[in-house]
Amino acid sequence: SVDDEEDPLSSLEITVPHDLADGFVNNKRETYKFKFQKIFDQEAKQDVVFDTIAKPVAECVLAGYNGTIFAYGQTGSGKTFTITGGAERYSDRGIIPRTLSYIFDQLQKDSSKVYTTHVSYLEIYNECGYDLLDPRHEASRLEDLPKVTIMEDSDQNIHLKNLSLQQATNEEEALNLLFLGDTNRMIAETPMNQASSRSHCIFTIHISSKEPGSATIRRSKLHLVDLAGSERVAKTGVGGHLLTEAKYINLSLHYLEQVIIALAEKNRSHIPYRNSMMTSVLRDSLGGNCMTAMIATLSIDKRNIDESISTCRFSQRVALIKNEAVLNEEIDPRLMIVQLKKEIQDLKDELELVTGKQRTSELSQEELLQLDELIETFLSDNDPDSSLDVGADMRKIKYCFIHMKQLVKHPTTSDKKLLSQDISEEEDTNKGPGEEELEKLKDLLQQRDNEINILVNMLKKEKKKAQDALFQLNATSACSTVLEQSPSINLEDRQSPSSGFSLKEAKDFSSSVHRLPFLSRQTGGKMSLGCQEAFEVFKRDHADSITIEDNKQLLKQR
Repeated sequence: SVDDEEDPLSSLEITVPHDLADGFVNNKRETYKFKFQKIFDQEAKQDVVFDTIAKPVAECVLAGYNGTIFAYGQTGSGKTFTITGGAERYSDRGIIPRTLSYIFDQLQKDSSKVYTTHVSYLEIYNECGYDLLDPRHEASRLEDLPKVTIMEDSDQNIHLKNLSLQQATNEEEALNLLFLGDTNRMIAETPMNQASSRSHCIFTIHISSKEPGSATIRRSKLHLVDLAGSERVAKTGVGGHLLTEAKYINLSLHYLEQVIIALAEKNRSHIPYRNSMMTSVLRDSLGGNCMTAMIATLSIDKRNIDESISTCRFSQRVALIKNEAVLNEEIDPRLMIVQLKKEIQDLKDELELVTGKQRTSELSQEELLQLDELIETFLSDNDPDSSLDVGADMRKIKYCFIHMKQLVKHPTTSDKKLLSQDISEEEDTNKGPGEEELEKLKDLLQQRDNEINILVNMLKKEKKKAQDALFQLNATSACSTVLEQSPSINLEDRQSPSSGFSLKEAKDFSSSVHRLPFLSRQTGGKMSLGCQEAFEVFKRDHADSITIEDNKQLLKQR
């Protein structure tokens, strides 16, 4: 019988009448009374169960606290139906799909933070962990998969090796991952249930949130646990493989009960979390930093009355545990590093100023230029209250004083850059304006010389190309071209050895004279070719184009 009228708790009373076959003297208890926060009968709808149990936990998870919801009960009493849901109707959706829908709906509404969500699905079968979201799961047997192993750090935090974290950006992706995991679960037909879960499954949603511009990150996780059902082997009569599974299931649930009992005792120093994999994974959820809700499922039937009583007793023990959930906030390490570096530099400067210990290293060129700019800005500012802030570094303070001294002594050179290399090189920095002008002119002259040398080299190359082209023409046309272009040089003078002109020099001269009008025509009569123009001329004046140009000139002259 159920009494819902008591506020705020509901009470469940189970009456077991004495069996007359046991004899007249029978001191067994006849009535058992348990109190719970809420009792649902078999007519309760899934949405009511979600609103009462899972919604408050999901809200805490969104606020940055850890949460756990787990279902415990005898095999065939409806744990998987409550947690995952039934497949027949959409309204039979369980706590996991409804929680995913609720969380993503809330995340879309809240635009003040940036959220990232990941999902993991762990199966514990015969005390071995397996990743239900492993991509190779469909193609191989369960035993061939890499096993999920438990690692523990120095702070006694549990880390699961080989368990994949899959990112889920929306509800559809998360549900697809849930369905993928559910199809990979170990189920078997038993005398108690047609499709009995033979493993414990833990579906975890990881949420991290961060406000734009803020250095703090909130991380929270929600464990949704579907435990395998306990069963009495003597009653069900299973054997072989099913018997092995039943032993492992009952053993892990026994260890879970041990942990619950130890947590409920006040003066207990050791909690046996490491006895089984499931209690290790749920370490935070049981007596740690977590908001935990437990659902106890009962199979109300005369045959199962003993199991129902033991389930109620277990859940009463769970209710005695007190968890302390704290907000999971941490600082973004990258922003923290920048802040700490700046703080260290400030403290170093202060310490040196107080202790009087000076740094011996010289200031870099960048720091000197920065100081020069600060001094110029300070001097050009007409505000009488303006200040020159160079920090607590004595090297910088000394440099500023020396710079100011130079400016006071040499006001005519105030607009020139003083102390460009080092403070000690004062005589180099005090050059007069005449010397500086001379230096500039020398540099300019050197630059022009370099440019002329480059152009001369280019012209020599062009001459050589022209010679190669001229050799291809016949001798008579070449001679007539030379005579027409330069009438002052006759053929006899060129061929006589006494005249100081060799035949080769004449050819060079003729080719250069012949090429000059072409160059001047291409560049608009200007000989000072820029880089781009010189490149264009070079492209046009390839070996073939020179031959064509010479032939055109010959035709025009004829």
